[in-house]
Amino acid sequence: MTNADRLQLLLPFPHAPGYDLRDFLPATSNQGALAWLDTGWPDRRLALWGPPGCGKSHLLHIWAGRTGAHLLAGQTLSDQALRNLNSVAENGSLALDDADIIVSEPLMLHLLNIARDRGLQILLAGRTPPSRWPIRLPDLSSRLRALTAVEIQPPSDDLLAALLMHLLADRQLTVAQPVQDWLLTHLPRSPAVLRQAVARLDRTSLAVGKPITRSFAASVLTDDGFVVADDDEVSMSGIGSATQPPGFL
Repeated sequence: MTNADRLQLLLPFPHAPGYDLRDFLPATSNQGALAWLDTGWPDRRLALWGPPGCGKSHLLHIWAGRTGAHLLAGQTLSDQALRNLNSVAENGSLALDDADIIVSEPLMLHLLNIARDRGLQILLAGRTPPSRWPIRLPDLSSRLRALTAVEIQPPSDDLLAALLMHLLADRQLTVAQPVQDWLLTHLPRSPAVLRQAVARLDRTSLAVGKPITRSFAASVLTDDGFVVADDDEVSMSGIGSATQPPGFL
C-alpha cells in the first residue's frame, strides 16, 4: 500500500478543542484577562482580544460556563439568534466569540441594545480591540470604542512549552523532549501555529506509520511551510506524498 493509499484510508475525524477550566494554562500573558473576569465591568461589558490561539475563546467559554451565559458567534449572528435571547433572564449573561467578524453591523448594534435594555452582562472576544474593528455604523462604532478591552499578551517560553506538552498529551502522542525543544526553537512563537503543527504531525505520523522524531518533524513541517529547513536535518526520503494531508485545526 502506498503512502497516498494510506492517506485516503485515513478518516478525517476532527479534533475539537476542549474549553474545560482544567485545560486552561494560566500565565503572565493572560493574568490580566483572568483578573478582569472576576471583577465588575463598566456598563457590564468587556472585550478580550489577542491573536489566534492565545486563549481568548477558551476564557470566554470558561466564563460562559461559570455564569450560565448564552453563547453566540460572530459568523452565525442572525435575527433568529437575537430572538433566542428572549430566553435569557433579566440581568443574565451573554458571550459573543469572534465578535470582530460579525456578518451584520445592524445585528451587532441590535445585540448591544438588547444587552443594555435587559441588563445583560456581555463578554466579547476578537483578534483586535473593538476600537480598531472596521465598523461603518456611527452608533455601533462609538459603543465599541467605549468598551473596556483587555489584551492577552504574547506567550512566554514557559507557556509555549507547557502548551506543547498539553497538545501532545491531548492527542496521546509520545514525543521525546529533544524533539519538543526543536519544535519550540524552530516554530513561530504562536499558540495557533503550535496547534496546527501538532495536528499535522499527528495526521502524517498516523498516515505513514512513523514515530515523530526530529528528522520526521523537520521534513513534514518544513515541507508545509511551518519552519525553515536546517540543511543537516531535513531528508524528504520516506515521506513522499504523505507530507500533504489535508486540513488544519
